[in-house]
Amino acid sequence: MTSTDSATEPSTKPGPADDGRRRRRWGRAAALTAAALALLFLGTRLSLLPGLGDIFGEETHDRSGPAVLKSIQDMSRYEAAAGNFQVVVDLEKDTKYVPDVIRGSRTLYVGAGTVSAYVDLGRVTSGGVVVNKDRTTAELRLPHAVLGKPALDPDRSYAVSKQRGLLDRLGDFFSDNPGSEQAVNKLAAAHIGDAAKESGLAQRAEKNTTAMLKGLLESLGFEQVTVVYGTEGTGGS
Repeated sequence: MTSTDSATEPSTKPGPADDGRRRRRWGRAAALTAAALALLFLGTRLSLLPGLGDIFGEETHDRSGPAVLKSIQDMSRYEAAAGNFQVVVDLEKDTKYVPDVIRGSRTLYVGAGTVSAYVDLGRVTSGGVVVNKDRTTAELRLPHAVLGKPALDPDRSYAVSKQRGLLDRLGDFFSDNPGSEQAVNKLAAAHIGDAAKESGLAQRAEKNTTAMLKGLLESLGFEQVTVVYGTEGTGGS
């Protein structure tokens, strides 16, 4: 058996130099942590003082590119009325045989937007305007007023609450567009469009268009002006 002198074996115990280096590393780490906490505390306190909160405030930079004109379309519509609408959307999605806490979502969303009603004067043909020889009476045959597409106002639309299951939260975390409100936006626009159809907005637009045309033609010397909607001579009813 070969014996080894303990005096010649390499020592595994840290020496004084190693202890010193370790203490210095721990000291630097503790100092950095203390400095970070001090800055965080200082920033929180300064934000409570007028004029000093901007030192640690968040900045927003708009680096968007310039808007590019894609096309121009001539308009012949007379927008005679517009309605402001608001709807509360309660959208819930469930998965069969899976608890809502695992898979499912429910969003409560307030959608606000406008719907315009217009008369397309470009559809009026030559037969849609009848004037007597003395140019004292005129009869205009116009198409019925129609409703435009609902336009949601992002400044007045907002989500009240969102409830999502665990898998939905994980999906939002790895998604390029977490928490998308596309579904509730479409649903809100559909409800607003339905409400506009029942609001009498189109009839109001026809009334306003009639008043505008009568005022215009009477200022040109016509004594009698008649406006009829949805008749022949308008390129279709």
